[in-house]
Amino acid sequence: MTNLAITQTREWVSSVIVKYNFCPFARKEVENNCIHYVLSPAVKIDDAVMDMLEQCTQLDQNPERETTLILFDNGFSDFEDFLDLVDLANALLVAQGFEGKYQIANFHPDYVFADSDEDDAANYTNRAPYPTLHLIRELSMSEALEGYDEPESIPEHNIKLARRKGIDFWQQLLEGIKKPSA
Repeated sequence: MTNLAITQTREWVSSVIVKYNFCPFARKEVENNCIHYVLSPAVKIDDAVMDMLEQCTQLDQNPERETTLILFDNGFSDFEDFLDLVDLANALLVAQGFEGKYQIANFHPDYVFADSDEDDAANYTNRAPYPTLHLIRELSMSEALEGYDEPESIPEHNIKLARRKGIDFWQQLLEGIKKPSA
């Protein structure tokens, strides 16, 4: 099962994030094979944040890795529990001296923006096959944003695209990624 979650997440990155340009910087990292995928067995917040901190250290030790996606295929299926994990992960990023070096983006199969309805297609900009913490190098992100016209328009573009395609489109796409291979 370990490889299945990573395979499905790679497919999601390629067929959603890159294909629909949700992150205009992802294509380069996919093509350069600089994304590290890690499956965490954690089901408790304490274990999950320890795995996240270990991956920060791994990024320090492996400069060829541009970014890391930490997947939780057994834990944090409840979105509210996942948000608790995100809060603690961000706090520990600061407490352990990684603030300014790494930042966390997060994705979840049931992601709902705070100011959004559950059935808003815009939520699919942050929905993934598995609960996921995405560790991003801040320096690389700053450099990428410097060369991008109007980076503040990225979320607006993503929301418009998600709503234009509609919730049924995104549901089918994610369900197709999560279907077990025959």
